[in-house]
Amino acid sequence: MGPSVSNPLGFYTIMENHTAYIGTGSNIGNKLINCQKGIDALTISGKAVLKAQSRIYKTDPVDYEDQDWFVNFVVKIETFLDPFQLVNELKSIERDAGRVYGPIRFGPRILDLDIIFYDDLVTNSSELVIPHPRMHKRRFVLRPICDIDPKIVHPVLKKDMQYLLDILEENEQRIVEYRCD
Repeated sequence: MGPSVSNPLGFYTIMENHTAYIGTGSNIGNKLINCQKGIDALTISGKAVLKAQSRIYKTDPVDYEDQDWFVNFVVKIETFLDPFQLVNELKSIERDAGRVYGPIRFGPRILDLDIIFYDDLVTNSSELVIPHPRMHKRRFVLRPICDIDPKIVHPVLKKDMQYLLDILEENEQRIVEYRCD
């Protein structure tokens, strides 16, 4: 059960908890620390509880390739926030970390936090698309999700994560497990 809150009429209601998968990434500064601090900011706020985390990976950039490699991982959280509140919270954490939304789409970033899944929700609005619209083409998302649960079924494609990972071209999107030096 989620926390109880008082509404304007003074009644207390229990907020429902939801499961979300959040992709993290950074390729500026201390990439691993940036990602960890982003997730910490979400969980320390009390707005989410960390339920699982994938292994951590170093990955090639995708789409805009003239930039440094990324650190990526995925977390499974439980939250009482609705998906729009959650995306606003994630964007606020990115801004607080120093993220600047520049002219290069898919360019370098100090912190990137994306909702991959939110329960079995399918939504497509100007503010938010769930499931993440490119996640099924991204090894740096699929591999970490498979660490947590390879049997999660994409609510639109009706295929599990392991299948989607297995059908990616082998030579695309290099990804290696991150080793602390």
